[in-house]
Amino acid sequence: MATLKEILTRRPVAATIRLTVPSGGARPAPPVGPALGQYRLNLMAFCKDFNARTQKYKPDTPMSVTITAFKDSTFEFTLEVFGVGVNVSEANNRKSKNIFLSTFSSSSSTPSLAVPTHEQIAHLILDQKSAPQVLQTFEWASKLPNFIHSQSTYRALIYKLLTFRRFNTVQHVLDEMPNSIGLPPDESIFLTIIRGLGRARRIRDVIKVLDLVTRYGTNPSLKIFNSILDVLVKEDIDLARKFYRKKMMGSGVQGDDYTYGILMKGLCLTNRIGEGFKLLQAIKSRGLKPNVVIYNTLLHALCNNGKVGRARSLMNEIKEPNDVTFNVLICGYCKEDNFVQALVLLEKSFSLGFVPDIVTVTKVVEILCNVGRVTEAVEILERVESKGGVVDVVAHNTLIKGFCKLGKVKVGHGLLKEMERKGCLPNVDTYNALISGFCESGMLGSALDMFNDMKTDGINCNFVIFDTLIRGLFSRGRIEDGFKILELMEETRGGCGGSISPYNSVLYGLYRKNMFNEALEFLMKMENLFPRAVDRSMRILGFCEEGAIQEAKRVYDQMNSEGGVPSALVYDCLIHGFCQEGRGKDGSALKLLEDMVGRGCEPDTGSYRPLIDALCRKRSFEKAASLLLQMVENGITPDYLIWNSLSHCLSQQTIWLEGKNMFRVHNLVEDIVEI
Repeated sequence: MATLKEILTRRPVAATIRLTVPSGGARPAPPVGPALGQYRLNLMAFCKDFNARTQKYKPDTPMSVTITAFKDSTFEFTLEVFGVGVNVSEANNRKSKNIFLSTFSSSSSTPSLAVPTHEQIAHLILDQKSAPQVLQTFEWASKLPNFIHSQSTYRALIYKLLTFRRFNTVQHVLDEMPNSIGLPPDESIFLTIIRGLGRARRIRDVIKVLDLVTRYGTNPSLKIFNSILDVLVKEDIDLARKFYRKKMMGSGVQGDDYTYGILMKGLCLTNRIGEGFKLLQAIKSRGLKPNVVIYNTLLHALCNNGKVGRARSLMNEIKEPNDVTFNVLICGYCKEDNFVQALVLLEKSFSLGFVPDIVTVTKVVEILCNVGRVTEAVEILERVESKGGVVDVVAHNTLIKGFCKLGKVKVGHGLLKEMERKGCLPNVDTYNALISGFCESGMLGSALDMFNDMKTDGINCNFVIFDTLIRGLFSRGRIEDGFKILELMEETRGGCGGSISPYNSVLYGLYRKNMFNEALEFLMKMENLFPRAVDRSMRILGFCEEGAIQEAKRVYDQMNSEGGVPSALVYDCLIHGFCQEGRGKDGSALKLLEDMVGRGCEPDTGSYRPLIDALCRKRSFEKAASLLLQMVENGITPDYLIWNSLSHCLSQQTIWLEGKNMFRVHNLVEDIVEI
């Protein structure tokens, strides 16, 4: 147990770095320079100490170095050369050095080297960063006293050579093995070659490995055939099937469950589901029983292609389905928004003792939250936990979003406390869900509190949170607070990341508060950030003011085609312009209102007023009344100008309150008058 002094003097570690550096060859260049430089360590001090401590070794002897980098930019490093330990400490602005520790033999003044194990040499080879270093290390190990290479060290050498695409060198290495270690390459080496060629996508060369195996006097095993087949199906399923028929079956190799599983995977990856069913029947016709992996592969392909019902029927053939079977089908039903069948299968999986993985459970929770059945989602997560499952932060976030969607933000906030109590720490998405929920519920004080709690917990705010908070504050008239958050976003994130959304929220807030001059002034300030968007917006506003509404619409269409996002100011001016031109009835202005809502830009009284007035002037009272109901349901109170337009339109009608909408308008009038 550490003493109090050791605990108090312990330095916080920034990182542990492992390198292979030749004795006497440390330089402030790769690999040493980049590795140490990123932690602001003293490169020259390390190189000087390392070279001094390793000068007694034969030059260019590979040394395994483990460097502990501390947060105060000091470091310690340990050297290992198979039994020799070295410990050096260095601290900035210190002249003292720890004593060099090593193991010496009684008859020699140089460190004694123990014979390294094959595992140690293989590990050293795998640590090298280039083909020349790999070959140099292998050659160095060959000259060590009493050391003889083995299949494992040759396998490591071949793996690294394939990684560096030294394919011709691999052949020379294979040829020297019988003379070097007295044995031909074993199966593990051929498997390494197959996988290495597969990673390099040298498909034709992969097939030639069969000839390579027979060249060294052995017959290819089923494992080698399967490994080749596994590489082929990822690149060319037709070539893989040809290989199976001609090479495998032609050699009398029938294959096993793994073989058929590989073929099924290849067929399903290319959406050849019909041929997958034929393969399934072929397996059965040979008296074999397809395993659950083969079935699951076909189930997954069916669900991905929207054939969940067929997948469910196929499931009945599986005598012993596993957890993956249920995961695949439940996710398939969730993808189709069929939460009833998803719940049926979830219940069945519980009854069989399976607990679906958290990804599947989260999808069920999400689909339930989307239809407002949040209480059932809570019960499912509780059952998963009671059966030993772990509910992660994503599942909790999904549930919190569900409560926020129902307007129960405080319940969602309670879930935050509950997940923290369980040891599941919230992330930026958790806070974003709650901040968004508080903003939509008009609880801006709570949203700002969550924002401050987030900073206190050390979680960095992303753009989405800033955007959500700015939109919430400005849409609710909290102009001063909104500008503070905007300023903080620009300071901490260096701007908006190219998104105009928060700035449009500012314009929208200013416009709703009738601060037209301030809105135009802010729009001009945006020109440095979004010159094209500001130019388009100013041109639209100018054309609208001149009455050239068609020119304004042309610029608007151009802005949309370029991916621009018009502000509420632009939408309101266009709607007003179309209505003034007499197009309220033909749908142009209504289409703009729909587009405005679709882009997340909330309309206000000024957006609806010209539309309702234009419709009333054309005696389209039912459409005008429908818009009135829409704005009231969205929490927007009609002003006296809107009521004047409706009253005048009604006075022109022979029957005042005809139809359902008429009664609803009459009731709305009474309610608003009472207020």
